[in-house]
Amino acid sequence: MISAIGDENPTLYSVTFLGLESLEVLTFLPREDPFIRFATLGCSRYPMSDPSEMIADATRGPRAELMLVSRVFDGIDKPFLQNIAKLAATPSVEGVVLRKDLLLDLGEPLWLGSPFTAVLLGASEISDLPLPEPADPVEFLEIVPITGTEAAWVRLRGADALRDAWKEAGIDVRDPGRSAVNL
Repeated sequence: MISAIGDENPTLYSVTFLGLESLEVLTFLPREDPFIRFATLGCSRYPMSDPSEMIADATRGPRAELMLVSRVFDGIDKPFLQNIAKLAATPSVEGVVLRKDLLLDLGEPLWLGSPFTAVLLGASEISDLPLPEPADPVEFLEIVPITGTEAAWVRLRGADALRDAWKEAGIDVRDPGRSAVNL
């Protein structure tokens, strides 16, 4: 897995939320391409389950870790890494099941000065990680930072419509300096 995402010696940032086990955010510096990668570790420790279910299965159920792939930018600091960890904690804190096309609203900029206050989850470049039976595999989901306007578009039209608009406008969603797509 490490060779697929870059640096063999990532920087580790650990955060613990009250009542939860620690979550880590690994930072992989660019090696063979111009992208920095952030990956969570600990989100998949337990399977995610719908909070309305009477009994949660301790071994079966979806598991996920999050990745953000971006060109290097100046907002990489402790609050940014904490926000990545908050996203990874949503299954435990809010009972959210992380999945492709899920919109998560942070309610604040992802990093200081950022226009992005929400994220859209999508497929990542990392294949699922099989676990011993009967556990479900760990799915790696890519975080795509989006603006409030883009989040509203996802709520109204869906994730695929936003992705189509990005493609039509030639927007590089891995560019932290990008503007919102005109919708």
